[in-house]
Amino acid sequence: MVNGGALAVVLLGSVLFVSVGVVQAAAQSDGMTEEEAARLGEEFGIVVGAVDEDIQKELKLERPQGVAVFEVIGNSRADYAGIKVRSVIKEIDKREVRTMADFGSAIKKAMKECNFTVGTYEPADPGDPVGWGVNFHFVGCKRD
Repeated sequence: MVNGGALAVVLLGSVLFVSVGVVQAAAQSDGMTEEEAARLGEEFGIVVGAVDEDIQKELKLERPQGVAVFEVIGNSRADYAGIKVRSVIKEIDKREVRTMADFGSAIKKAMKECNFTVGTYEPADPGDPVGWGVNFHFVGCKRD
């Protein structure tokens, strides 16, 4: 049994297929809670929450996935990296972020490193006809 997740394995010829549910269960197997992920977000310098259906509608997203940034704490690593309020974190250091557990696991690992990247989907500047765009933020070493 994999953390309550369904395990679907299909063997076709010599190719083995495993369902996506296993990958999601494995990502949560480290026991990351939403509360711990939120605390790690604040340590990084952002107040975050899961993208639910209301946020999906407000930000006009295709799917309720990722982690929404509600606040950026001044003089933090996130602030220096240029992460914006209302952006949606989609990846950290090339690790996909779909849930708060994904976010927590990825940011916990990344913050141990000196340099990493955060990929966001974010609103463009007012007056920009494109509306939304993908941006990659470089997070450097924290300096005192």
